[in-house]
Formats: sequence, structure tokens, C-alpha cells
Amino acid sequence: MSKPPGSTVFARGSWAETRRITDILRKETVGGALLLAAAAIALVWANSPWRAAYETLRDTRIGPASLHLDLTLGTWAADGLLAIFFFVAGLELKREFVAGDLRDPRRAALPVAAAVGGMAVPALLFVLLNLGGAPGALRGWAIPSATDIAFALAVLAVISTHLPSALRTFLLTLAVVDDLLAIVVIALFYTEDLSVDSLLLALVPLALFGFLVQKRVRRWWLLLPLAVVTWVLVHESGVHATVAGVLLAFTVPVVRSQAAGGPGAGPGLAEHFEHRLRPLSAGVAVPVFAFFSAGVAVGGLSGLATSVTDRVALGIAVGLVAGKAIGITASTWLVSRFTRAELDEDLGWPDVLGLSLLGGIGFTVSLLITELAYGAGSPTYDHAKVGILTGTFVAALLATVVLRLRNRRYKRIAEQERADADADGVPDVYQRRSADG
Repeated sequence: MSKPPGSTVFARGSWAETRRITDILRKETVGGALLLAAAAIALVWANSPWRAAYETLRDTRIGPASLHLDLTLGTWAADGLLAIFFFVAGLELKREFVAGDLRDPRRAALPVAAAVGGMAVPALLFVLLNLGGAPGALRGWAIPSATDIAFALAVLAVISTHLPSALRTFLLTLAVVDDLLAIVVIALFYTEDLSVDSLLLALVPLALFGFLVQKRVRRWWLLLPLAVVTWVLVHESGVHATVAGVLLAFTVPVVRSQAAGGPGAGPGLAEHFEHRLRPLSAGVAVPVFAFFSAGVAVGGLSGLATSVTDRVALGIAVGLVAGKAIGITASTWLVSRFTRAELDEDLGWPDVLGLSLLGGIGFTVSLLITELAYGAGSPTYDHAKVGILTGTFVAALLATVVLRLRNRRYKRIAEQERADADADGVPDVYQRRSADG
């Protein structure tokens, strides 16, 4: 008896969805490598004799003071460039739930549940480890909740050659939902001195932007000024300016309107914008942000030991490693237990554990929330960044061990299937098609 659609956890998606996800993975993997390089350069520079030059560059102010935009280069990277990153994330999120496989609630339930569990458990562990700690320490409860998709996919690309594509697809979808929840957290819990007037004014250029993209207008000299004005007004309102990127993305149509021939007539502007802006996001915005945010001076081995044993850093590291692994794995198990969904027959729970450990690779959004929670330059801020780097490294290492073992298993299975196909005289063209999925 065949199972109803959506009853298999990590089931293979449609061919169109698989091909689209594969294209995204290639781009994100390259972006992850650039992110790693930028973070490494910042760490080395910040701990070298030329540390002062790094800090001078990061703290250089540019922009019009009359508009309250005389910001440091580090702040421009966090507020400005990351708005591009969140715009692309918003496009991807909307595509997933409007035209992707996740438009089916049964398929969406698992990654949503896993993302919620993967945020709630790390936050809980952080709070438990920091109860009664330094004043203001609990403001960083959301730091270990975020997953850095570019970083995680870069690690996965290095360690994986034969892992099922469904795991990669799930990781990407999980991170997209994770980004949405992080955006909600930033907007609700890290907004101070809210200016309602500025926020309401931001709706005007936002509505005009939405009207133009719904009419399939692509002229950058019309859209870009409206996007910039929306960003400026959201920044002025007290809400973190990156939220403007998400709001703008949500106005972009994913499929053509009925007037253009109906949903089946072809993609909307979301695909066009994503194609144009994803390289800018992954190749420029995120690496530049990492460069300005990852440069923390650890003060040698003694300083590193002091930072790592700080309760804030410890809470972040434990949240990223143990919290993500427990939250994502437990949520997946609960969904499979109470909805009668089952793992795909080719997968095992060690695959889920390895994927959950990859979810503990937190960087971009974690660093952003750290700055919002503690303020740049404070000792707690530096300790928190050490906690992020430590937790990310440990999570990546453990995920590598688990998934490399699983990769060997799937490699042996693939080699055996190839040998069986050769023995049965299967034509080469069939084998090539099978290898391509």
C-alpha cells in the first residue's frame, strides 16, 4: 500500500524543485568559502601587531549626519549589506511557500517544526547557563538560535559526495525558515525606541515598490530609490534595517499574475531578482559583514581560555552544539512519531543527527544578534563572538565526523549498485541518468 504524499520524512522532492535547490546549493557553497576566508582574515588581522589598523578601518564613519546615517563601516555592513542578504532570504522563503514543495502543509510541517525546535532548545540552554549571571547577559538568548546556511553548506560540500540530496534540500529549507524566525525575533525583541511615524512612512515607498514589481517593472532606477528610502525609514524607526529587506522581498511576485496568463504561465520577478542578487549577497554582502564582525582579539591562549569559560560564551557554544542537535533531532522525531511519518527507507537517524549538528554552525545572524544584544566593543560582545566561533567550530567538527561515516556507507551502497548494474548489463545511458537523479 503506497503512502500518502508527504508521509515520508526527507522524501525526494519534485524534479523542478530538486534542480532549483541544486543551483542554490552551488552558489551558497561558494559564498560559504568566501565567508570562511573573510572571517579568517579578520581574526588573523585583529590578533596581529596591526590590530589598531583593523579597528580604525572598522570604526571609520561615513554617511550624512543629517539623516542619522553617519555610520561606521562595520555598522554599514551589518545594517546595509545584510539587508541584501535578508532580501534574498525573503525571496527564497516566499518561493518555498508559494511555488516550492513547501506549499504543501504536510511537507512544510517538518522543516518548520525542526526550525522551531532548533531555536527554542539553544535559547533555553543559554538562559539556564546564564541565570543569575552578569546584568544584561540574558539579552543574548537568541544568539545560538540561528543557522548560517552558507557556512553549513560549505562544510557539507567538503565532507559529502554521496549523501542523499534530500538531506541537502532539508538543510537549506530549515535554514530559510530559521532565517524567518530570526527576523521575527530581531524585530520583536531587539527593537528599542520605536518611532511609529517613521515606520508608517516606510509603508509608502514599500507599497510603491510592491505595486511596480507586481506590474513586472524591472527598471532599477525606479525600484532602487524606493528600496533605499524604505531602508532609511525602517532604520530611522528603530527596527533593525535588515527587516526592510525582508519586507521588500515579500512584495515581489513569485508567479505571474492571472493577467499575464495565470500561475502556470511562468515565474514572477522573484526568480529574476534572486538570480541577480544572490551572487552579490553570497559573494560580497555576507563576506564583508563577516570581515568586520569576526575580528575579535582573543589575547593569546590565556585570553581565549578566559573568553571561552565566560558564561555568555559557554551558553552560546553549548546552545549551538548541544541545543541545535537536540532541538532539530527531537523535533524531527516528534513529527515522525505523532504524524505517522517515516524516514525515507534509504536514510537513518544518524543522518538526521549529522544534519542537526550542521545546524549548529551559526555565524552571520548570530553575530548580528550579538551586536544588537550587547553593543559593539563591550567585553561581553567580544566573549560572545568567541563563543560563536567556538560553538561553530565544534559543531562543524562533530558534523564532519558523523556525516563522513555516513558518506562512506552511501558510497559503498552506490558502488554496489553500480557493480550490480554492470553485472546485469544495464546500458551506460541508464546508469548516467540514474547518477544524475
